[in-house]
Amino acid sequence: MEQNETKRRRSDRPEKKSAPKKKNAALTAPKKLKLLFTVVDRKKAELFSDLIGGYGVNLQILLPGEGTAKTETLRLLGLDDTARAVIVSVIRDDKAPAIFEMLEEKFESVRGGKGIAWSVPMTSAVGVAIYQFLSDYREGQDPARANERGKRS
Repeated sequence: MEQNETKRRRSDRPEKKSAPKKKNAALTAPKKLKLLFTVVDRKKAELFSDLIGGYGVNLQILLPGEGTAKTETLRLLGLDDTARAVIVSVIRDDKAPAIFEMLEEKFESVRGGKGIAWSVPMTSAVGVAIYQFLSDYREGQDPARANERGKRS
């Protein structure tokens, strides 16, 4: 008799509705991230920061630096100013080749824009929201157009 009462009580309860499932929620592997280090003349730091930011970079840190060459060598070469800036940017791995290509071209063409750039892989980021911010992910974006957003011609 107890079993019948339990079954009856359960059948009287309304069924819980599960959350609606998202349509077209195709799962894709997350894009890998890299830390890009760019060392340039301090006067050109803002220019290079803006150029790199055009590739969907959401986090950049500008650090002041100082050149390490001997003063007498610099004076002989006419390079008295040793003020540098180190730009640390979080970039997506798939955008790295385009960013390096742009930097190489700008290091050659911008007057006083000599510099050096390298990247190292980021091995972890804590939390989905932080990863989405760093990788410039936006919910509902068209995956085919996601790589093109932020690129400058």
